Amino acid sequence: MANRVLSLLIVCQVLYSTIAFGSVLDIEKEDEEFSEELLLKPLPDRKVLAHFHFQSTAPPSTSFGRHHHLFPKPISQLVKKFRVKEMELSFTQGRWRYEQWGGFDPISSNNAKPPGVELWAVFDVPQSQVDASWKNLTHALSGLFCASINFLESSTTYSSPELAFRPDLGNLRYGTLPREAVCTENLTPWLKLLPCRDKAGLSALMDRPSIYRGFYHSQRLHLTLTGSGLEELDSGIVLEQTLTVVLQPSSWRTGKSYVDKAHSQPSWSISSIFGRKVGGKCVLAKSSNVYLQFEKGLVGELKNLQKENANPETNKLASKVFLSNLSFDLSVNPDKVFEEVDDFHSKSTSILYEFSVEKYNGSHPLDLGLTWKIPVVWSCQQAPLHASRFLMGSGNERGAIAIYLRSTELSEGLKKSDIVDQSCELRVNVFQVVPWYIKVYYHTLQVFVNQQSRAVADIMEKIHVSPSKDKTSPGVMELILKFPCGLESAALNLEFDKGFLHIDEYPPDANQGFDIPAAVISYPDFHASMHFSEDGSLDKSPMFSKFQEKSLVLSYTEILLVPLTTPDFSMPYNVITITCTVFALYFGSLLNVLQKRVGEEERFLKNNAGRKTGRLSQLLSKFSTKLRGKPREPQPSTAVSSSFVSFKLILKILLVAGIAICWQYYFG
Repeated sequence: MANRVLSLLIVCQVLYSTIAFGSVLDIEKEDEEFSEELLLKPLPDRKVLAHFHFQSTAPPSTSFGRHHHLFPKPISQLVKKFRVKEMELSFTQGRWRYEQWGGFDPISSNNAKPPGVELWAVFDVPQSQVDASWKNLTHALSGLFCASINFLESSTTYSSPELAFRPDLGNLRYGTLPREAVCTENLTPWLKLLPCRDKAGLSALMDRPSIYRGFYHSQRLHLTLTGSGLEELDSGIVLEQTLTVVLQPSSWRTGKSYVDKAHSQPSWSISSIFGRKVGGKCVLAKSSNVYLQFEKGLVGELKNLQKENANPETNKLASKVFLSNLSFDLSVNPDKVFEEVDDFHSKSTSILYEFSVEKYNGSHPLDLGLTWKIPVVWSCQQAPLHASRFLMGSGNERGAIAIYLRSTELSEGLKKSDIVDQSCELRVNVFQVVPWYIKVYYHTLQVFVNQQSRAVADIMEKIHVSPSKDKTSPGVMELILKFPCGLESAALNLEFDKGFLHIDEYPPDANQGFDIPAAVISYPDFHASMHFSEDGSLDKSPMFSKFQEKSLVLSYTEILLVPLTTPDFSMPYNVITITCTVFALYFGSLLNVLQKRVGEEERFLKNNAGRKTGRLSQLLSKFSTKLRGKPREPQPSTAVSSSFVSFKLILKILLVAGIAICWQYYFG
């Protein structure tokens, strides 16, 4: 009886634990969230920007371990194993054109990345363990995304920024691979982190040919920890996956011929640029929306066109009037229209259209289209300075790196936070990493302001330089510069020498040149953000919540291609060929001599000697021998020949052995 009671108590306890554990899982399942959004924006150079934003959130765990239902488990394991506080990984193909596509908005500041692979991470470990955690993280990401990220494990490829690149973060490591090719094998693992992958929702639009034929393509993964972070269970994880693509519309649907075709905008739709339609949302997504944005410059131009064609009473632009604008038509009526909150009292503000995907399905898909009626010309908002970088000098011995900064037109009322005592200064941060085989002389730094040479101390506020070490670490230069607000142009020059590499350190395409990673130019006094609603109706959108945060305005320069002195790689082939030939002759002759038997050689010589003696002489010799009654004696020539052959054989062996000894002495 007691045993039955004990068994019943155990069963009850197990059932209670199962129910409690299941309730915990249900709570965590309800707390986990996933959202998907797509932002479309026409660009001034007749292209279309498509920005996909997926966000997965894992709340702080209330049980031992993490049991996720929506959040990707590999990312959670990375955070747990390597103690990652914040990380960003990007795969980019093409270069962001700041002059045509803008440089003063959250998309260009956060998603305009340099070509290749860029990775930076912040670790919550002691300083002595940061490098080991970085190396393990690169190997894990390399296997997860099918890329050569493990090449960043070498100390010659990553650096530790302190001033110019995110100075508020500690235990930071930064590395880039400019030559890494980006293809579909990197996109497929990225899509596998989504709950619906590319089978449903907005991710189904990611047709591989449509994406990779674009002018710019960048897939980005950014994760952060939320909460106190003192314990693992007290911290949640927010994973942002963004895909930014610049596409050229392939179809023209206006049916009109403009006088100036260079300024006419192409009409497009979702099906024409992606080859697919939106057949509904991902069933696991909390929200799924498509947005169409008209930026400030475009809205200002449309206002002017509407003023010319409308009555004076309707000159003021309102949402309803803007919907029925004479300049364009939308194939689908938007669910909501938002106007950007103007903080600087500028003449125009951007307009945002929202289209909810929840009311569409496979039988009634969403195919948003924009048809232009008249040519429209506008320009995007630029960063305070346009940065470019190039090489100077010639030859394979010396050279110089030049960073050129040129002023751009800022919008009216742009706020400058570094105005003190009526003196206006423009602060610029420069972060540059140079490989160890480029010997940069940092003392040769020259600064030119408005084409006039200036003292470095007058322009420089702070500097941090970490010289490169041969085959150990790259060179890092971080500068905080202050220029007058009336700056028109500025230039920074640095001289360098080109080093020599070991033959094993050259890549397969060494004659193409060696890449210097892009420099990062940031402006600490300028921040990009967008606020589209005063009532907070867009606060539930993860993408626009991110846009409302003040992001530092930064830009990347070009990647430099430096030619180094490369050896003649055909020389090892020639050396190997002649070495193999000599060894073949040596071993062939030696084996030929050692394998032949002496008896066979003597018989061979006798036969040859017999053939050389005339037949008549042999008959006379036999006849005289019979007459004398004596046995026939061997001819002396045969003995002489035999001794000569033995001497020749010995001489050949000695010659081959001498050649082998000399070869081993001089070349061994």
